[in-house]
Amino acid sequence: MKGTSGIHLFIRITTIALAVCAVISSALLSQSADYDSEGKAFLVISTALAVLLIFEYVMYGTSTKKYIAKSASQINKTEKESLLNFPAPTVIIDSDNCIVWYNRHFGRKVYTQEEAYGLDITELFKIDIDQAFTADGDTVCHNNKFYTVTGIRNSSGAGMSMLYFSDKTELVELSYENRMSRQSVIIIMIDYYEEILSNIKESEKAHILVNIEQLIESFMEGTTGISRRSGNDRFYVILEERYLQPIIDKRFEILEQARKITVGERSNITLSIGIGRDSQNLAESEKYAKLALDMCLGRGGDQAAVRTENGYEFYGGLSKGMSKNTRVKSRMAANALLEIINTYERVLIMGHSFGDLDSIGSATGLCSAIKDMGKECYVVVDPERNLAKLMIKHVIDNTIKSYYISPSEGFSRLTDDTLLIITDTHNPDLVDSQEILRYAKHIVVIDHHRLMVKSIENNELFYHEPSASSACEMVAELLEYFPESVKISSPIAEVLLAGIMLDTKNFVMNTGVRTFEAAAYLRKLGADTVAVKKMFANTLDTYRNKARIIDSSEIYHKCAIAYAETDSDNIKVSAAKAADEMLEISGVNASFVLYELNGKMNISARSLGSYNVQIIMEALGGGGHHQMAACQLDTDLTGARKMLYEAIDDYIRNN
Repeated sequence: MKGTSGIHLFIRITTIALAVCAVISSALLSQSADYDSEGKAFLVISTALAVLLIFEYVMYGTSTKKYIAKSASQINKTEKESLLNFPAPTVIIDSDNCIVWYNRHFGRKVYTQEEAYGLDITELFKIDIDQAFTADGDTVCHNNKFYTVTGIRNSSGAGMSMLYFSDKTELVELSYENRMSRQSVIIIMIDYYEEILSNIKESEKAHILVNIEQLIESFMEGTTGISRRSGNDRFYVILEERYLQPIIDKRFEILEQARKITVGERSNITLSIGIGRDSQNLAESEKYAKLALDMCLGRGGDQAAVRTENGYEFYGGLSKGMSKNTRVKSRMAANALLEIINTYERVLIMGHSFGDLDSIGSATGLCSAIKDMGKECYVVVDPERNLAKLMIKHVIDNTIKSYYISPSEGFSRLTDDTLLIITDTHNPDLVDSQEILRYAKHIVVIDHHRLMVKSIENNELFYHEPSASSACEMVAELLEYFPESVKISSPIAEVLLAGIMLDTKNFVMNTGVRTFEAAAYLRKLGADTVAVKKMFANTLDTYRNKARIIDSSEIYHKCAIAYAETDSDNIKVSAAKAADEMLEISGVNASFVLYELNGKMNISARSLGSYNVQIIMEALGGGGHHQMAACQLDTDLTGARKMLYEAIDDYIRNN
């Protein structure tokens, strides 16, 4: 290397001397004859230097070329040796993702079996090859090691590419440990604690509380978590993720174990469990847990709700829920509602779309009382898209006041000084006019349906009672706490009674003590049961459609499933009535009727209580009650059937 550098230096010096002599000789020869001899002397020197330079190129040119070739060979060999001994496992693959070369580190550390030449690397390591050539690469696991695989494509287009394996095992294990040690907050509440334990002996109460304490201890067994009792009816639990996930995977067995604790002859203990998970700190986890617990209670209890940043997951919910005998909440809601109503100039009351006897009946009863208070009040209902035309006709024929206006009229009356009351739904997607809801600034919600994740927000009052049989029952209770000067007529009382009878299937389903008390109150106001019965009258076409639907039914896992082929105007009523009557088939626990309406497949679901159709319908994007629910699907009949069967299978498998 040094010798070759010396040769190159000698050639450079000769070249420079030749150039200098040539310039000097040229300058001297161009002068007068006095400098002619000196010019010729420099010309001779220049010629000699030129000959010397040629001789140097002849003598040393071959050596230079040999050196360059030898250097290139050494560089190529160095590159190969460096790649072969590169500290990161490296492979070269062809256009078919087959391994054509790999370095020693790959063979010793990553793939230690037989030779890997010719094997498809995507099958060998389950690599997403497209992801591997992105900036983040693709993470794979092999032999209990985690690698980030990053690819470099050959720019020459020869079809060869290089993949580097970066060992991320320590980082992955550290991340996993961090995730598993993250703490979650669990709030466990005894449902209807006061109601269940109020009428039993102190000795029995102590025995039940001991059983519950033992149940919580069993729940915590084998974990490093802690539990503390907070008040009479709830427990706080702090648990790491490593212990929480197996509990979730087993779908909270503590719920079923709690039901085995009996109180008296017919009552069982049920629990509501709210879990705050995947939060930044314990304070946020507790907030999530409280929200999840509120969701459980709003859905009737006897279930667990896991609240994360992405929403809710529900488990359990098999019990129907217990009717509360206390009316403290009703009295407080009535007082709050009266105060809110007196604040505004006008009141609009609106139910859900395709309003039924309960939706429009509860709105009408409340509207009558507010009118009697001297307020301007109307019920907003679509005159064509409703299932209570006989009820509306009954009110119009038997009262002199104007109650009903269309959604467009209601929107024209909406001002900043208007109160909007929503009855029989809390889902913003199901109201009769979403435009009115969108622009209303003051909102009150009165509903008895089990709480859904999506609900109307920014309320001045949210009166929600899932243990109530109907919205009409809730309104009847509220009216009992209105001033004595506020009266409703017997036709309005009949409307409220009709709504109760609809949702309870003539006082058979979802009926509690307060349901009969509300009915007695309405009967006292002059409600005529014969007049109420006339509001349920159906046309001959409805009966025929119902008979055809029932005739098409089939049994699947103790569920009667039928399809309504007709597209008549009363198909919604026919489907609901068919679903009710199919529950009378021997051995049937639930019934489902599929029908098409407005380009969507609808499912009307009913149950006698052993199946929770709300959970089944929620799995399909719908909702409702334990015994009565529905949903809409953007699919055809075949797709709707398949989705329904899968939802039933999942429900039976998980419960």
